[in-house]
Amino acid sequence: MQPGYPSQQPQQIDNNMTMSIVAIFLCWPLAIPAIINASKVNPALQQGDYAGAQAAAAESKKWSKLALIIGACLWAVSIICCIIYFVVLASAANSASSY
Repeated sequence: MQPGYPSQQPQQIDNNMTMSIVAIFLCWPLAIPAIINASKVNPALQQGDYAGAQAAAAESKKWSKLALIIGACLWAVSIICCIIYFVVLASAANSASSY
């Protein structure tokens, strides 16, 4: 580094840890690789490996999005199944009480 020039600030890369932790509540099998990759971002930045940090952040984001999308779809399907079950149960109870 030459005197008179300010030192360059290291790049900040979002590690997507928050999204990974939220994803663990929806689909934990897919959120585990997201958390593992998110935890690799900061050490890579500290070592100066910006390409590795960006790759880990991209993998973390990919796995988090998959976990969020698949988890939300599974929750929606299960809620729809519960609604259908209770509607069928209520209609069966109404038809049984009419005899």
